[in-house]
Amino acid sequence: MTLARKNILLGVTGGVAAYKSAILVRHLLDETANVQVVFTPSAHEFITATTLQALSGRPVRDDLWDRQAEAAMGHIELARWADLVVVAPATAHFMACLAQGLAPNLLTTLCLATDAPIVLAPAMNQAMWRAPATQRNAAILAGDGRRLIGPDEGDQACGDTGPGRMVEPEELLCAVRQILAPPCMKGLKVLVTAGPTQEALDPVRYLSNQSSGKQGYAIAQAAAAAGAQTTLISGPCHLPAPTNVERIQVVSAQDMHDAVLSRAADQALVVGVAAVADYRPAQQAEQKIKKGAQGAAQIPLEPNQDIIAAVAALPTPPIVVGFAAETERPLQQARAKRQRKGIDAIVVNDVANPRIGFNSNHNAATLIWEGGEVELPYQSKESLAAALIQHLTERFFAQETSRG
Repeated sequence: MTLARKNILLGVTGGVAAYKSAILVRHLLDETANVQVVFTPSAHEFITATTLQALSGRPVRDDLWDRQAEAAMGHIELARWADLVVVAPATAHFMACLAQGLAPNLLTTLCLATDAPIVLAPAMNQAMWRAPATQRNAAILAGDGRRLIGPDEGDQACGDTGPGRMVEPEELLCAVRQILAPPCMKGLKVLVTAGPTQEALDPVRYLSNQSSGKQGYAIAQAAAAAGAQTTLISGPCHLPAPTNVERIQVVSAQDMHDAVLSRAADQALVVGVAAVADYRPAQQAEQKIKKGAQGAAQIPLEPNQDIIAAVAALPTPPIVVGFAAETERPLQQARAKRQRKGIDAIVVNDVANPRIGFNSNHNAATLIWEGGEVELPYQSKESLAAALIQHLTERFFAQETSRG
C-alpha cells in the first residue's frame, strides 16, 4: 500500500472544519499510516485532543515549551520523523505565519524545521479567502513548494456562501497518496503548455482566449512531483512558476509554436493544455486603430498553426495529449478532434458548466484514447492533474518506468 508505515504529521488549526481532521485520521490509519496530530493553541476551541488521541493512538502534541519533550529537542525530532505534513484545516492566520516564516507555536515551528512536503487545506470565511493579503500569502506558499488543496465553494458555518470551505477528507487522502507514491515518471522528459495566447491587433489591443493557466500549471507541477524533467511553456498568466519546473514564457501562438517545436522531439510526453488562439490578425497595425467614423471595423484574420497536430506529425513524435474545452456534445467533439489531430489522447471538459469554467479552482474531465476513456470526476485542479499524470503513466509509460 502507498501509505503503509508512512509517517504523517497532521496539523490542526483553529477552524470549525477541524471536525474533518478526525475523519482524515481514520482514513490514514485504515491505510496503515502512522499519524501524529499536532494542535495549535486555538485548535482546542473546535475539537478535543482526547478525540484525536483516541483515533490516532498517540498523544496530541500542542506545546512548544513542553519540558519533557523539549529536553530531547522534541520539535526537531518530530520534524525529522515526518514523511509528510498535512495541515487541515489551515486558517488564514496560520497561512500568514507560514508565508512570512513566523514560528509562534509548535506547528509553525515544525513546518519551518521539516524537510518533508507540506500540504495545506485552507479553511476560512469566503471574504478572508478573497482578501488580497490571503491571496498573496497563498501565492507565496505555492511558490515555496507548499501544496494547497482547495478551498471548496459552498455554504459556510457563518452563513456566507463562496470559496473557503475545507475540502473533504477523501480528497485530502487522495492527495496524500499521490504525493507519497513512487515517482512514476522518473527519467522522463515532459513538456506542458498552459495559459492563453495574445494575438496583437495593434500596439495596445489583442485577441485572446479565456484561460487562467491554472490547469496547465497544475499538470506541470504534478509531472515534476512524479519525477519528470518538466518544461512549462506558458502564455501570459498571473501564476507563480511551479516548483522544479523550467518555465518558458511566450505571448503569441507563433511564439508558442516555435518554443514547443524546438523542444518536442526530445520529449517523452507533450501535454497541450494551452488555450491557443485559432486565428490571428492577418496584419498588425503599426499604430493604434482609431474608432471609425462609419460602420464597424473590418479585421481580416488568418489561422494559426495547430501546435499539437504539428508535434504529432513529427517523424518520431512523443506521446501527445491534447485538451478540448467544449460547450456542447463534449465527448463526441473530443473523440473527433483526437482523430483529426492524430494525437494519442485528449482530455475534454464542458466549460459551459460554471463550476469548472476557465477561472475555477476545480475541474471535471474525461480522458479519451484509442479504444478507451476514463472519467476524472469533479475535484481540485491539482488533484485532477495528479490523477491525469497517473493515468497517462499507466497507459503509455508503464514498461519504461518499471524498467527505470
